[in-house]
Amino acid sequence: MLDISRDKVPTMGTLKQLVDILARFDYNQFQLYTEHTFAYAAHKAVWEKASPLTPEEIRELDLYCVMHGIELVPNQNCFGHMERWLTKPDYNHLAELPKGGAPLPWGGFKKDPTTLCPTDPDSLAFVDGLLDELLPNFGSRLVNIGCDETFDLRGNGRSAAAVKEKGEGRVYLDFLLKVADLARKRGKRPMFWGDIILKHPELVGELPKDMIALDWGYEGNHPFMEEAAKFHEAGLDFYVCPGTSSWNSLGGRVENMRENMMAAEKAGHRYGAKGFMVTDWGDGGHWQPLAASLPGLILGGNLAYSGSSAGKMDLEEALDTVMGVPLGGVLLRLGTLYLRGGAQRANASELFRILANDHSYSRHPNLTDRILVEISAIAENCRHEAAKYVRGAYPNVWAQEIMHMANLVDAACNRRDMRRLQFLREEHDRVWKLRNRPGGMGDSREKLPRF
Repeated sequence: MLDISRDKVPTMGTLKQLVDILARFDYNQFQLYTEHTFAYAAHKAVWEKASPLTPEEIRELDLYCVMHGIELVPNQNCFGHMERWLTKPDYNHLAELPKGGAPLPWGGFKKDPTTLCPTDPDSLAFVDGLLDELLPNFGSRLVNIGCDETFDLRGNGRSAAAVKEKGEGRVYLDFLLKVADLARKRGKRPMFWGDIILKHPELVGELPKDMIALDWGYEGNHPFMEEAAKFHEAGLDFYVCPGTSSWNSLGGRVENMRENMMAAEKAGHRYGAKGFMVTDWGDGGHWQPLAASLPGLILGGNLAYSGSSAGKMDLEEALDTVMGVPLGGVLLRLGTLYLRGGAQRANASELFRILANDHSYSRHPNLTDRILVEISAIAENCRHEAAKYVRGAYPNVWAQEIMHMANLVDAACNRRDMRRLQFLREEHDRVWKLRNRPGGMGDSREKLPRF
C-alpha cells in the first residue's frame, strides 16, 4: 500500500516501475491510499492542485497490474483523514467537528476537521457518490474503505447525543457497517483499518464475516500477536500490516522496519492471517524518496512469501540488484543513523523531528552535538559514494535519491546552517520531479525549514 495522498502522487512511469518491483518480490496486491487524489468529476475543487490519478490512468494501471499477476485494490478513506475535503467550504458541513480541534492520542490537537459526521445522512450519501465513481475503474472484487483514526469522534461534536446514548464504539461501528454495505451493493468485499474497533473489543464479534480487518502498527514492538488473536477469535479474516518505516525518518529506520515486519509475520503465521500488507506512508510532507522505502518493500515481499527465514536474506545484495548500482550498503547505512546515541522516538527519527520543527525544538538529550557531528560525517560519506553514479548523460535515479537522503540527514545535523537549508529547499523540487507529479510539491516543500 502506497500513500498517494500526503502530498506525493507518482507519475505513471513510477507506478509501473513500482509494479515491476512488486512482481519481482512476489507481491499479488497493490493499493494506492487515497483521500483526495482521484479526479472525481464533481469535486474538482478538492483535487485540482494535487495532480490526481484520472479514471483512465487507474484503468491503465489496473491492466498493467493484471499483466504482472497483481490485483490493484481500490482504496478510499471514507470516515477519518478527510481533512482535505472538510476544510473546504462546500464540504465542511459534513464534519463531525466543523471547526476542528480534536485531541490527539499522542498529545496536542488536530487543527482541522478530519472526520465525517457519522450521524449525518449526507455523510453516507457523500461516500456513496465517491465509491460510485471510483470503483468501476478497478477489476478487483475488494475495496479498502479505510475508517481509521477517527479522532473527532469523542462525544463533543455533532454526534454527541448518539455517543452519549450508545457509546463511541457503537456509533463508529454503525457507520462502518453502512459504508461496508455501500461496497457490497457494488459487488465488492470491504476491507477496513482495525485500529478503532480494537479499542472496543466487545464489538469485534459483531463484524460481518465477509469483512477483512487490516491490523496495522509500525513500531518494532507493536502488539501484533495480541491484536491478531482478537480477530482470529472472532472468526474474522484479517491482514497484518507492518510498514517500511521510511516516513518521518529522512534516511529510513531499517532496524525498526525489520523488527516490525518480523513481528507481523510471526503473529500472522500463528493466527492465520489472510494477508501481509506492507504499508508505505507519506506523513510529514513525504520528504523521503522512493529509495528510503526500498529495503522494506524487498524484505516485506520476502517475508510474506518465504516466512521468517527471509529475515536472513542478503538485503544489501538485493538492493544492489534492483537499483542497478552497488549502493545497497550505503542505503542501509543511512537507514541506521537514527540509532546513534540511542535517541529513538515512536513513528519518526529524532533527525526528522529536528529538521521538521523550529529552532526552539528540544531534541532528545542523548543526541549530543558530538554525535550530530559524527552523523553528519557519515551522511557526507554516503553522499560522496552515491555521487559516483550520478555523473554522465544518464544519472542513476536511485543514486540521486540517496544523495538527497544524505543531504536531508546532514541538514538536520546542521539545523542552523542557512546555506544548507536553502540548498535543501531547492534540491527538494528537483528530486521530487524525478518520479512524481507537481501537485503537492509546494505543500511538501513548505514543511521544510526556512533559511
